[in-house]
Amino acid sequence: YSVTEIRIPPVLRQEAGGQKSVQVEATTVRGAIDALVDAYPALDDRVRKGDGVPSFLNVFVDGEDIRLLQGLETPVGPGAKVLLLPAVAGGS
Repeated sequence: YSVTEIRIPPVLRQEAGGQKSVQVEATTVRGAIDALVDAYPALDDRVRKGDGVPSFLNVFVDGEDIRLLQGLETPVGPGAKVLLLPAVAGGS
């Protein structure tokens, strides 16, 4: 396991105890999200859906969209930064 930083967007911070980022030990994005939910159970429905993540939630590892990598099985190495980014709806 390596220490990974998960960046928490403002819209999810209330469920994460107000944290801007959380350090977790994980080897994959799935493990990082599981560790985040273990620490902050209120985030469960916001960051997990079935065997994946909700369609409105984009997940990036070191700036790369996990959908273009290995999805939730994308490895996270020491010092990796995982960004949870809810999709923004709207437009004219």
